[in-house]
Amino acid sequence: MATYRGAMPTTDDWRTHGFIRVATVTAEVTVADLEANRRSLESAVRSAAALGATVVVTPELGLTGYSAGDLFAQQLLLAGAWSALGHLAENLADLGHVTAVVGLPVRATDSRVYNAAAVVSGGTIWGIVPKQYLPNRAEFYEDRWFTRALGRTLPASIEGIAFGTDLLFDLGAEGAVLGIELCEDLWSASPPSGTLALAGATIIANPSASPEVLGKSVYRRELVRMQSARCLAAYLYAGSGPGESTMDVVFAGHSLVAENGVILGETKRFEFGEHIVTTDIDLTQLLHERATNSSFASADPGPHRMVSVPLRPAPAPLADLKRAIDAHPFVPSDAARRRANCEEIFAIQATGLAKRLRHTGSKRVVLGISGGLDSTLAVLVACRALDVLGIDRSGVQAITMPGLGTTDRTYKNALGLMTALGTTPREIPIADAVLAHFDDIGHDAHTHDVVYENSQARERTQILMDVANEVGGMVVGTGDLSEAALGWMTFNGDHMSMYHVNAGVPKTLVRYLVQWAADELFEGETRRILHDIVDTPITPELLPLKDGRLAQKTEEVVGPYDLHDFFLFHIVRYGSRPAKVFALAQKAFGGRYDGPTILSWLEVFVRRFFAQQFKRSSMPDGPKVGSVALSPRGDWRMPSDASSASWLTEVQSLRT
Repeated sequence: MATYRGAMPTTDDWRTHGFIRVATVTAEVTVADLEANRRSLESAVRSAAALGATVVVTPELGLTGYSAGDLFAQQLLLAGAWSALGHLAENLADLGHVTAVVGLPVRATDSRVYNAAAVVSGGTIWGIVPKQYLPNRAEFYEDRWFTRALGRTLPASIEGIAFGTDLLFDLGAEGAVLGIELCEDLWSASPPSGTLALAGATIIANPSASPEVLGKSVYRRELVRMQSARCLAAYLYAGSGPGESTMDVVFAGHSLVAENGVILGETKRFEFGEHIVTTDIDLTQLLHERATNSSFASADPGPHRMVSVPLRPAPAPLADLKRAIDAHPFVPSDAARRRANCEEIFAIQATGLAKRLRHTGSKRVVLGISGGLDSTLAVLVACRALDVLGIDRSGVQAITMPGLGTTDRTYKNALGLMTALGTTPREIPIADAVLAHFDDIGHDAHTHDVVYENSQARERTQILMDVANEVGGMVVGTGDLSEAALGWMTFNGDHMSMYHVNAGVPKTLVRYLVQWAADELFEGETRRILHDIVDTPITPELLPLKDGRLAQKTEEVVGPYDLHDFFLFHIVRYGSRPAKVFALAQKAFGGRYDGPTILSWLEVFVRRFFAQQFKRSSMPDGPKVGSVALSPRGDWRMPSDASSASWLTEVQSLRT
């Protein structure tokens, strides 16, 4: 048997999987003291470099201080800032793996002064980007000192250094392209970062100086977060701190890092001194988002100049990854957000079914109730759909069909739930019919194989379909997204229905939805039954009991659903390769599952995901509820005979 070789190969650090470490820095600033500010910035960049940062963004006009006022017209300050930038670049030359973005006033060859940011790395100034939008209202007077770059023909260079708003900086790592906008640029109606992103920038740096007023930090945070989402990019916002002049306003040092709509880190405000936010951004996720977003791919940003900045990233083990990896990506860890998500998902499911019932003119829903989580969620959705349409819940024809492996617990819960919800309950045992079927096809009833199991699933589906014909109703499916991914369903059995309300809900979320419904929608006996269903082990109940106990628990056969949902999310949502999924799973599930266990179930997932596509290719209609869906008519269009060889080869390469 192959032997697992450990966490990851020693040469396989977090950069191998598309991560790059970035930092935003709020350095101590002394207004108009160029030497003190240069030393402060150098110290801050070195501190960030010591934490492994490859890209470091510092505040707007950090070499002079943003609040220098009319001193920006002083020749001494302008010449001193340019000289200080040169010395800073030389002094940081030993940090070959770091690119720093530094703010300063620049007198260009057109004799105009610009509020600008310079890109410095390896002792070289690689380019300078001027600010396009200058605020000139309330406490801002930038038009008094600087020239706005927007709509102006700019010099192409300053002393041989590339200059302009059209600059992008290729940092050498795959997908690592830096674009720069400055403070007010972000607050404008058309931020330059949008065009920079369309031109290839995956990392947007914003050296900023944004004074505080009541409530502004919340708006700023949301602005940064949403712009990172609009740009499908990482957004690095470095804000000036309280060392700036407080003559009329106060700067709080609010710095943030966001990635595609998620805040990854931010500083505390109103603290003096040096403050750094470091985090690792996932370039491969961003590239995948862009490759699959047709609106992004079809846009034309116009010509841009690309400046190559050679980097030598320092190695770092995956264990040092400065980024939270959620073990349950479908289930928010925040209780309030989880409740809100459950409410919205339930509404999507119920509205989808209600629309289908309106379209068909049907007033009856038929579904099988096992006493398990999936069918419980489906019957709750069905009841809500009828409530929405003003149809009495007796229109829900809820049928429990005890078979050869049904337990007392699930049987009693099924009966109790059907009654408590006000449905029309029916009990149709299937054991005799299945045994008769075994006789018909000559199958030994003592052979507990796939025929034994699938015959029961198909018998139940036949009953549901026939009852639906009898009452003029619609069969509602009860499976879930995770089962569809694994093919853990009987083809032309529980695989089939007339509308599949749980099609977009992964198994790890089903339990929380039922729990939410119990706590928020019901009370008394109904709540008690729902809580007991939540606590019931997941099982299809297709094998005979042993000493009155379950002989079949799904997760012992197919694997833990929390792992499979993790694999599903990263492979389908972000197109991640198996090696990266394995590495992330180790980080997310460390202490719960060891490496060999994760790897073995990852192989199971890959094999089943490819082999069972034929079931998904003929799935019934059902509503999408999240960012991952497997409908063959929507999000996932995969040939049923696609080969898994390349994926399995990579999984197996993680063993020796």
